[in-house]
Amino acid sequence: MRIFVTGASGYIGTAVVRELIGAGHRVVGLTRSAHGAQVLEALGAEAARGVIEEPDVLRRCAAASDGVIHLAFNHDFANFGASLAADLRAVQAMGEGLAGSGKPLVITAHANGQASEDAALAFVEQGVRASIVSLAPSVHGEGDKGFVPQLIRAARERGASAYIGDGSNRWPAIHRLDAAALFRLAVESAPAGSRLDGVGDEGIPFRDIAGAIGRRLNVPVVGISPEEAQAVIGFVGMVASLDLARSGEATKELLGWKPVHPGLLADLEQDHYFALSR
Repeated sequence: MRIFVTGASGYIGTAVVRELIGAGHRVVGLTRSAHGAQVLEALGAEAARGVIEEPDVLRRCAAASDGVIHLAFNHDFANFGASLAADLRAVQAMGEGLAGSGKPLVITAHANGQASEDAALAFVEQGVRASIVSLAPSVHGEGDKGFVPQLIRAARERGASAYIGDGSNRWPAIHRLDAAALFRLAVESAPAGSRLDGVGDEGIPFRDIAGAIGRRLNVPVVGISPEEAQAVIGFVGMVASLDLARSGEATKELLGWKPVHPGLLADLEQDHYFALSR
């Protein structure tokens, strides 16, 4: 298959590109920069210059492909509404490019992104094999700049690794390489209209995550109140007290997906998180 991938030069995108090429697919990756084009070409992919705010580019690239994986998203929390609107327009453009073809459109779920999900699924009636991948909130692995590094940074700065309340709330996670395998399986064979849960660790007690960080940094592990959480941990403090346990069993059964890479706690025993967070 010739697969068009948005966000192809990013943290998850590069893993997806490697996974697809390793399985014998051809990849065309969307990138906004010359550096991104060099990254993709080094991986063995073709680079298509453009941004997700250019619907004509997306429509044309989708139409020229055998399927689409949409990973790109502007995580600008200062204007999150604009990011969601841009994502919706991108999904609509790529769906239009695939309409009537029976080809797959795999999109990534985002918080409050129901409009994009609805738009993707609406294309099922127009002959698109659309599916939605919902990843766990922590997609961990080497190169991660998201949730886990923020916790590590906060623990360094405060001199203590914090959990909220009694820390029994559960946090799901997935290794980026297992996520890449899921996206490949989705574009290859996910049924039209399917929703796929990308979850490896179904629910790690948050105090265990804080404990692993505390041991690696040699700092105390402490409980804090929900009121303190945002000030201490930053943005993730808004969600770090939530119980978010999820299961990926239905997805495993549907696609034969088997996460094989280290879970989050095992990954925190590696040096890469602590080297990147200094």
